[in-house]
Amino acid sequence: MKLYLDPGHGGSDPGAQGNGLQEKNLALDIALKIRSILENNYENIDVRMSRTSDITKSLSQRTDEANAWGADFYMSIHINAFNGSAQGYEDYIHSSLSDSSATAKYRDIIHTEVMKLNQLDDRGKKKADFHVLRETTMDAMLSENGFIDNAHDAELIKQEAWRRDVAQGHAIGIAKAFNLTPKQNDDRGTLYKVIAGSFKDRENADNRVAFLQSRGIESFVATATISGETWYRVQAGAFSSRENAETRVREIESQGIDAFIVTD
Repeated sequence: MKLYLDPGHGGSDPGAQGNGLQEKNLALDIALKIRSILENNYENIDVRMSRTSDITKSLSQRTDEANAWGADFYMSIHINAFNGSAQGYEDYIHSSLSDSSATAKYRDIIHTEVMKLNQLDDRGKKKADFHVLRETTMDAMLSENGFIDNAHDAELIKQEAWRRDVAQGHAIGIAKAFNLTPKQNDDRGTLYKVIAGSFKDRENADNRVAFLQSRGIESFVATATISGETWYRVQAGAFSSRENAETRVREIESQGIDAFIVTD
């Protein structure tokens, strides 16, 4: 299954703004997390993103790229804004589509899974004539994940754990909609973890994570005890396939950072 994942706005276009937050950064963070969850946990999923960093990209460039690639599904990630009082989650498919269309059925599944985890009011399943819904040749959906200018929603949106939950909801919904097969990481298999640095100082590890995420590489800090000492490891993926792990290592090394693979 080929998924084109589109974090809205970027570069010179910040998108919605409010409460010290910018939509472009939040949408990118959620989208990167969706990619990581899908690639690490499901078989036969190929994810391409419109952007993995803070760059400017037109709507036409995004839809042309998805169409040329032959994506099976286009998922656009956004954060809403209105008047400061509106709040909640809503999503969109194109206004020309019926509620019984394949796109609507995919959206129904994703909507349900996102709402299980996002702690937001449900503003409903909607339709619109947005460019990314109109000009794509595949099924396409756009989600609006809370209102950045609403105090309640913004308090959630600014939390990394909340954004991970939102990403998890999208990923589970996409997996269910397209019948993706979960990867089997049991005792009979080997899990290849990519490590992009080990530090005695937690702050240095956090800085490495921030750098990698700014380059579109999802990562987190995990602690490890070596010879009785605590080390903070930056993990940038865990894969059932060594080939996929080696691909991630090359991606990290292209950013001038040494990386290596460990197995449990």
